[in-house]
Amino acid sequence: MDEFDIDKRSLYLCTPIVPNLEVFVESVILGGVDIVQLREKSASDREILKAAQGIQPICKKHSVPFIINDRVDIALMSEADGVHVGQEDLPATDVRQIIGRKRILGLSTHSKVELDEAVGCPVDYVSVGPIEPTPTKPGRPGTGKKYLKYASEVCPIPFFVTGGVQPENVTDLKQLGATRFVVVRYLVQAEDPFIAAQSLRRAIG
Repeated sequence: MDEFDIDKRSLYLCTPIVPNLEVFVESVILGGVDIVQLREKSASDREILKAAQGIQPICKKHSVPFIINDRVDIALMSEADGVHVGQEDLPATDVRQIIGRKRILGLSTHSKVELDEAVGCPVDYVSVGPIEPTPTKPGRPGTGKKYLKYASEVCPIPFFVTGGVQPENVTDLKQLGATRFVVVRYLVQAEDPFIAAQSLRRAIG
């Protein structure tokens, strides 16, 4: 895990399986994305594994860590660099025992209580949010900016802010203490993913 230095990563793509997935992933990496997560909730296991096996060598070529959402089995089979789990997934402590110390482990948090508990878990980073409601998390209200401010003041491990991140609001989020950002829609729905990633990278710095 040390080879990737999560603390220095700041533009995190979280993507479902999209058309021309491998071309898309390489385009956003060239535009400035420096960590990639495959998060697919509706495809078959075989489809997810195939997608992961397509992305993994691209990320490896560019020295970008590749994370699988939730599926520890697929992460191991595809030789992904890590796993990201949510509050309803396998406990982080158990996942760490399965994947070992060399792989990255991330955990979603949506409240002060969850964040405080996450700090005591064997994770390398946490996500904080969604700050704003997002279709990526249907039914989940936004956590609000106060939660981001709280994380920036107390969280001792790297955290990535989620929820509606785009170049236009990065400055406001940075003023609240954000330095690392997870992006879904702005990149996945972009007409030119490379240009969109560049715009985010310029805004983040």
